Amino acid sequence: MAKTVKNTDELLREYHTWLRLERGYSPNTIEGYEMDLDKLRTYCTEHVDSTGKKMDFVHISFEALEEFIFQQFKDIKSEATQARVLAGIHSWFRFLLYKDYIEQDPSELLEGPRKSKHLPTVLTLDEVNRMMAAIDLSSNEGHRNRAMMEMLYGSGLRVSELVNLQLSKIYLDEHYMLIEGKGSKQRLVPTSPVAEEWFGYWMQERSTWPLKPESKDIAFVNRYGRPMTRAMVFTIVRRLCAEAGITKTVSPHTLRHSFATHLLQNGADLRVIQQLLGHEDLATTEIYTHLDVQDLREAVLKCHPANK
Repeated sequence: MAKTVKNTDELLREYHTWLRLERGYSPNTIEGYEMDLDKLRTYCTEHVDSTGKKMDFVHISFEALEEFIFQQFKDIKSEATQARVLAGIHSWFRFLLYKDYIEQDPSELLEGPRKSKHLPTVLTLDEVNRMMAAIDLSSNEGHRNRAMMEMLYGSGLRVSELVNLQLSKIYLDEHYMLIEGKGSKQRLVPTSPVAEEWFGYWMQERSTWPLKPESKDIAFVNRYGRPMTRAMVFTIVRRLCAEAGITKTVSPHTLRHSFATHLLQNGADLRVIQQLLGHEDLATTEIYTHLDVQDLREAVLKCHPANK
């Protein structure tokens, strides 16, 4: 028999704790899921069910939930965003079922979009070098920016991992960093000699910057001594690409993708790349096995018997 639902605020606090501690989701994922739940709550307050009763966002029927998803997807064109909304709704009802607040999950049969697999943008080695060369080392942030770019490209970090990187978890003598990735999962990631060199320059510069108390152990800070944000890193990457004459749509994740692709093209094993990137499923890493048109053409010329 299902438990009686608590006060709404108390129930939402319990859900937040479940997402953070039991599921181990990142703050960004939790924020997204709670935003989706808030939309469901609003929808329920504005509609009634087939019997004319006010909808309940805990005990909602499959039909009502399906209509809510349909209304949401009308305004959302991105397949990735649609999938995220659906994941948030599934998470809410899995929580209710797990905690015995409901006896059946009404979201179980909801169908969402199949996310199309688009090959991400990758930079060539020449483009990476041009991007690095575009950094103005005479500016106050020059050594910091170069160190950040080398970390992204040299170790394949996510931008969230970069801005949360702690000095106490960087072991340059052992040439490793302890990275906390998605779901608070930790992994050891090697540091490249080039990244270590530029990080050393940045550490000398950092020692002269005013630091806020919350930034004492944070590797990369802004000019005010506060931790860098993801938006700041996005802006820096895009500005550098523009100055380097790179016309591709580039983000910090492009450097992570380039890291994996260049490793693969130079003979690294796919499972090694999987571990470096912190992917749970090897299928996620397989997106990095794409080859450009020139690679495909060279393979045909080299291997097809008609060309020998």
